[in-house]
Amino acid sequence: MGTDNIVFLEALEWFDETGQELLHRLPESGSGEIKYGAQLTVRESQAAVMYYKGRAGDAFGPGRHTLKTGNIPIITKILSAPWAGTSPLRAEVYFVNLKVFPNLRWGTRDPVAFRDTELGFVRLRAHGVFNIRIVQPVLFINTLAGTMGKYNTEQIEDYLRRVIVSRLNDYLGETLDTLFNLPAQFDELAVGLKKRLDRDFIRFGLALDELYISSITPPEEVQAAIDDRSRMGAIKDIDGFVRMKAGMAMEKAALAGNEAGAGLGLGMGMMMPAMFANTAHAGNVT
Repeated sequence: MGTDNIVFLEALEWFDETGQELLHRLPESGSGEIKYGAQLTVRESQAAVMYYKGRAGDAFGPGRHTLKTGNIPIITKILSAPWAGTSPLRAEVYFVNLKVFPNLRWGTRDPVAFRDTELGFVRLRAHGVFNIRIVQPVLFINTLAGTMGKYNTEQIEDYLRRVIVSRLNDYLGETLDTLFNLPAQFDELAVGLKKRLDRDFIRFGLALDELYISSITPPEEVQAAIDDRSRMGAIKDIDGFVRMKAGMAMEKAALAGNEAGAGLGLGMGMMMPAMFANTAHAGNVT
């Protein structure tokens, strides 16, 4: 067996030039021959984990480390004799990026069904952003990255997006009765959803630092009903609401630039309050 594909490693360090890499392995493919006494440099925002014969050692923190038997206990445990002299060690080193990765996007690809106590079944779309960071490097490698040479936010974002949407669907059904109450509960929903997702993320060695809900959007006709309810609450009486709707009809007709439409809108605007008054009067006579 030749050694053409073997990488000999004496100085091990890694710079994330993209700002998007969560993990980088040295060498990127296969195993490397790490010389006894090789220098491993780990930066403040990093951790480094050596894998030998498929098993992980402890994570190295920031600083420069000289790789010898004494500071890599897993090697002593696996080897029948201490690693020393000139014999290289076939192993891999995973650099893990510990910084916060902000502004990852989540959202519903397809509308999710929500049972509203007043509106019935409503199909909703939702979008937002979230921030993550790696808090358990070995767990992250073993559960998500595996043996990949590189692992970036694009590769993990789609999976985490599906986790968030799944939990959102369940959480809305448990905590929200009707969309009419949604504006008052927006922040509360985001906080509660994050707490529920914390358990999902930590299973992969991740922390969900922040979760934001940018929008929860119903179909246009449902949004119109919500807007009407809000206006009614502000007006406090049905007569005022009818006058407001009449004014809106006149405004639409005027914007359309159609004289006949404008006349019709004006006529309806004048007739609607009278119609409502007659109905109320008939009810009183009865």
